[in-house]
Amino acid sequence: LELKNVTKFIGKKKIIDHVSLDIKRGEIFGLLGPNGAGKTTIMRMITGLIKPTKGDILISGINLAEHHEDALAEIGAIIEAPDLYKHLSGKLNLKIMANMSRNVSTKEIQEATQFVGLSQRINDKVGKYSLGMRQRLGIASALVSRPKVLVLDEPLNGLDPDGVKEMRDTLLTLAQTEDVCIIISSHILSEMEQVCNRFAIIDKGIMIETMDMTETNSQNEPVPYRFVFLSEVESQEVEAVIQQIKLPEVFRFSSNELTVVGDREVIAKVIRALIEANIDIVSVTPHKKNLEEYFIRRVGEINQ
Repeated sequence: LELKNVTKFIGKKKIIDHVSLDIKRGEIFGLLGPNGAGKTTIMRMITGLIKPTKGDILISGINLAEHHEDALAEIGAIIEAPDLYKHLSGKLNLKIMANMSRNVSTKEIQEATQFVGLSQRINDKVGKYSLGMRQRLGIASALVSRPKVLVLDEPLNGLDPDGVKEMRDTLLTLAQTEDVCIIISSHILSEMEQVCNRFAIIDKGIMIETMDMTETNSQNEPVPYRFVFLSEVESQEVEAVIQQIKLPEVFRFSSNELTVVGDREVIAKVIRALIEANIDIVSVTPHKKNLEEYFIRRVGEINQ
């Protein structure tokens, strides 16, 4: 999936401002941003529900504007919530969705049903499904045409913890075993952190940055490190170590723990000095920023 300088005006108001993305097969890509940032608008343009004012959208190399039907044949999507007929069975819902796509076989419907784990309940009416089951049926309906790109807008909304885990496992399997390119938005950043390979932060329709999930922590960025000692240590011993290495960073000490804020070089010096002082260390654990902390900091910096 590729977006090239995509811009969207509604009237005279610029909603999306020159957004570019390049998402590979087998990759799960997260769109992050506060409410009103433009995430759903981007997804609606990708799925052909609205047209960009400027720029190009390519799906499997096919230009959406020039070859609309061919490009959309490569996409499965759930925007905002899956549209399901609650008075019909899950199986009939899938057949209706299959009839909208090209050459979908009964076997492909069965495979999609099995993939999302609904084989035992597929003949039940959708009105009897839990919210998690309806979300999985929505995923199945998006998969019956075997798309190369899957677009999911807030698929975790309203799910209980079991439903969230089921959805997470489904997405990871899709990317890893089916080589599907997935673009997803969600406000549940802890879950995005567990499933996404990369993410983009969007605010006020502007692409702030695109990053690999591992890059939320710089390799040599000062972070808190927690030292746990084998037994209680006198404060004088720890203070002597700190004075010896002239530690400029922040630190805290309790009876058998020391927390030091520093980069890797500083932490290496602390470890060496503690060992030389015959203070036995059980563990040294860095506290790395999670996605939520990183997101809040970056959006805060932008809006200062």
